[in-house]
Amino acid sequence: MKLFKMDFFRKRVLLGSALLFAMVPFVAACGIYSFTGTSIDPDVKSVSIYTIENKAMKVNPSLSNTITNALNDQFRRLTKLEMLPDGGDLEISGMITNYDVMPTAVTSNEVASMNRLTITVRITFTNNKHPEDSFKDKSFAAYEDYDSNLTLDAVEASLCDEIVEKLVNDIFNATVANW
Repeated sequence: MKLFKMDFFRKRVLLGSALLFAMVPFVAACGIYSFTGTSIDPDVKSVSIYTIENKAMKVNPSLSNTITNALNDQFRRLTKLEMLPDGGDLEISGMITNYDVMPTAVTSNEVASMNRLTITVRITFTNNKHPEDSFKDKSFAAYEDYDSNLTLDAVEASLCDEIVEKLVNDIFNATVANW
């Protein structure tokens, strides 16, 4: 009798687990839940990401393309939205407003031991299907510190890659993850 109860319990657990796993694709497909953390309404089908213009006083010539391409890649990788050159259900535009290096740690000799590269972008997000989710001119900033014994030229590419990754994640979360 004990063996029968255990087998019956195991069968119910296995059946329940199988049903749960079978339902996961349907729940995700209906827009109820996304494994990427996005909360895109089912009626939103496309996104347009316009070139992020560089309006900073100090200009890194490749930064505009780097941020724009990284945003496009993030949306391609983490959503099923169609990428349109213009007029998408979601539209993202913006500009780089700050590209600055400042000392962050000063030694007893009043010499900077660490410097900080900070990049700030101002983003306008338009949700043409749900205008209440839109925002205008929201600033996103990210930075990386580096040893002042190194020149900016020596570390700029790697610092920019790390900063752009942070910025893109923040912009993505603010636009389609509602964080």
